[in-house]
Amino acid sequence: MTTARTDEINVGRYYGEREIAITPELVQHYADSVQDFNPWYFGESPFGGPVAPALILHSEVYHTIDWYLSIFGNLHARQEWELFAPIMVGDTVTARRQIIDRYTRRDREYVVNETTIYGADGRILNRGRTHQSFLVRTDTGGDVVDKKREKRSGRSFEAEDENVLEELSIAEKEITLEMCQKFSGPHKNYHNDREEARKLGFPDIVVQGMMSLCFISEMMTGRFGEGWFSGGKMNVALVNVLWQGERVTARGNVTEEAAEGSRKRFGLRVWCEKADATKFVVGSASAAE
Repeated sequence: MTTARTDEINVGRYYGEREIAITPELVQHYADSVQDFNPWYFGESPFGGPVAPALILHSEVYHTIDWYLSIFGNLHARQEWELFAPIMVGDTVTARRQIIDRYTRRDREYVVNETTIYGADGRILNRGRTHQSFLVRTDTGGDVVDKKREKRSGRSFEAEDENVLEELSIAEKEITLEMCQKFSGPHKNYHNDREEARKLGFPDIVVQGMMSLCFISEMMTGRFGEGWFSGGKMNVALVNVLWQGERVTARGNVTEEAAEGSRKRFGLRVWCEKADATKFVVGSASAAE
């Protein structure tokens, strides 16, 4: 991995732009990677033709990782999304990346990389802010994160909303090795290869955090449709590690609604949980209707 000096990865550092063609093949690859086969992606949609999944460019922020402080033990800690307009299949869009924050908490240092996607007419289609965390010290010895951590005190996150207007969920999914290889390939890394994971201080394949967020997006698309593609928001923390082979479900509780011009905006608490109800993503989302 080639990186800049860590003292040069500062707020304002710009990582350029690139054009991306949103092809049917790219959409099919996304669908196969996360097992989301919404018919809008392949045929007619409310937008006049096939529309790309809302998070089709989920990992553009990782197109290069020359903004990383280190690679050993690094983790995706938080993700924010703002969706302003759909990306249609056949479009060519422009992606730009820039560091917008850097901070330290406890034994980790965080870098926030903002990725903005622009349409051919220059408007912003969506924007993501990725909070990546890095160990301040890498001489920790043993695993950086073990599989018992999520059972320890302070790692439990409960869902106890007082005002639940509606409950959402998607069907449980098993995270297969094939999914990891498609989503985080084609090159071997700690998201799709056990040996590579062990080199970086993890006992097993760490499922890429963006995959879980795609599950939440699938849930929001199924419920709010157009109001997710045009006006959707998400702000979630990745609080426990998801390992390859585990089974997961994305869930959400609608807890509020408010007028937004001629539409209503619905606020939700969203999370992803394992088969034993351990939560590994928690946060909020909203969409219009």
